[in-house]
Amino acid sequence: MREHASERERLAISADYYQNVTGELDKAAQAYQRVIESYPRDYGAYSNLGVIFAPLGQYEKATETTKQAALLAPDAVEIYENLANYALALQRFDESRQLLQQLQSRKMDDFAMHSTSYALAFLDADPVAMAEQQRWFVSKPEYETFGLALASDTEGYVGHLRNALELNARAVESAIRTDSKENAAIWQASTALQQAAYGYTHEARQTAAAALKLAPTSQGAEVEAALAFAMADDAAQAQLLGQSLNKRFPLDTQMQSLWLPAIQAQLALDRRNPVSAGQIPQAANPLELGQIAFVLNISCLYPIYIRGQAFLAAGQGSAAAIEFQKIIDHNGIVWNCWTGALAHLGVARANALQSRTSQGADADAARVRALAAYKDFLTLWKDADPDIPILKEAKAEYAKLQ
Repeated sequence: MREHASERERLAISADYYQNVTGELDKAAQAYQRVIESYPRDYGAYSNLGVIFAPLGQYEKATETTKQAALLAPDAVEIYENLANYALALQRFDESRQLLQQLQSRKMDDFAMHSTSYALAFLDADPVAMAEQQRWFVSKPEYETFGLALASDTEGYVGHLRNALELNARAVESAIRTDSKENAAIWQASTALQQAAYGYTHEARQTAAAALKLAPTSQGAEVEAALAFAMADDAAQAQLLGQSLNKRFPLDTQMQSLWLPAIQAQLALDRRNPVSAGQIPQAANPLELGQIAFVLNISCLYPIYIRGQAFLAAGQGSAAAIEFQKIIDHNGIVWNCWTGALAHLGVARANALQSRTSQGADADAARVRALAAYKDFLTLWKDADPDIPILKEAKAEYAKLQ
């Protein structure tokens, strides 16, 4: 028995090392598969393998594997929460809703379930259900920060930036009170990205710097801050952080294949080199849709957004439209992240570009699509703060196209 126990422990340690130390997702998946082959009744190995498939963007595999874990451990709440998120990522909203209802009927409850429930309410445009989930977060001081961060994202999504910043500040304060400076830093870094995208580059640099000060060794805060600096035209700081991240996480799958290429692509855009920027290597690769462990939603799909911006800058309207539409079509992944809102503007700009570079019926059709997409964005932002730079730009572009 000691020999068997030792082998099981060795396999588990190996899998955990690849998952949580080096970040080598493929090797972690292989290690958990070896655990399952040797110990097919180990529900934790099935569940952990699902958790590995999700950041690889392989949600069908994650679902299949996690369902095996559910058969072995029907009372493990995290298994059903993971299944609900994988269903969201696959745009299977009814399936996700049914899984959450199962948890509620069995009195199985924790904050991840309420985060996913909030996401479903947002996707259903159901403010009553969103408020219900917020009441739960308020009732749990240790989880209040997550509810505030979700509410901040929702306000930012519809252009209520002042409200979003106020809620984010409260989320940061709540996280610090519960001794979670890393979460506080991640909330700030995410806000810095939003500020940069909306046109407030000076404020974005300040917010990103504050995030790094709060949790200077946090991978999540550092990588989001690096991308925020790049989007806010601070190439020197972005490059410095990128070099540090590359040195610290040389084998990490998402770092090397998603985050660092996105940072470099944004820097290329800053240098007015859109061709280089458009070469983010993950186009059509499931990894670019993979779950990000440290965020509240599943992923904001930043690399896809930046690739869309690069295609716009390169004058490739059709290619840009495909990238922005990909974000819209995966709202079960994006939830209430600002990229979901600005993707509508991206589609509008891409079609407007096509209307200028095409002729005849093709140009007319592209113009019609552009007008519809601009209207979608401006309707979404109908009550937005009027002084947001990107909103002013969108209104001027729409007026010129009419």
